[in-house]
Amino acid sequence: MELVFASGNEHKVYEVAKKLGGSIPLKGLHDIGCTTDLPETSDTLEGNARQKARYVWDNYRVSCFADDTGLEVTALNMAPGVYSARYAGDHRNSADNMRLLLDNLQNQSDRSARFRTVICLILEGEEYLFEGMVQGTIRPEPSGTEGFGYDPVFEPSGYAITFAEMSVEEKNIISHRGKAIAALRDFLSSRAQ
Repeated sequence: MELVFASGNEHKVYEVAKKLGGSIPLKGLHDIGCTTDLPETSDTLEGNARQKARYVWDNYRVSCFADDTGLEVTALNMAPGVYSARYAGDHRNSADNMRLLLDNLQNQSDRSARFRTVICLILEGEEYLFEGMVQGTIRPEPSGTEGFGYDPVFEPSGYAITFAEMSVEEKNIISHRGKAIAALRDFLSSRAQ
């Protein structure tokens, strides 16, 4: 079976291939000649993952999967959610996004939040969804230098450190993306038997 991860980030493709265990050859968008910015106009994570995967399937007719991830904060009615990467504007600046999030939470006592990743797999035209989630809280100040995005302010439940204070290996064990990829891997393994 050939599978394409609908991402132009070769490092991300490599990392996901490792997490899938190497049993399925994984290609990225560059490998199939796709240089288009994939559509992400839905107002849900599921919708964006589906849009990206459908684009690749409709235009290249290869089995593929796409993901979308968001930070959902309880006190902010689950915002920023699908708009996490551009919360403070289209320039996609992590520091600005974090600052706006902390400003919006300034007078909130409930700082509970969750990271959620949704993967849409299209396998020979059939669509499947997988989800990974990690619960936690938003710290009032950033801490740590690892990771990216909101990692310096997100403290996963059961830990006294933020994602940005964890090693990549530690974070991958408990992360939302890691859980979604594990669900995808288990599904693909069961199909291969």
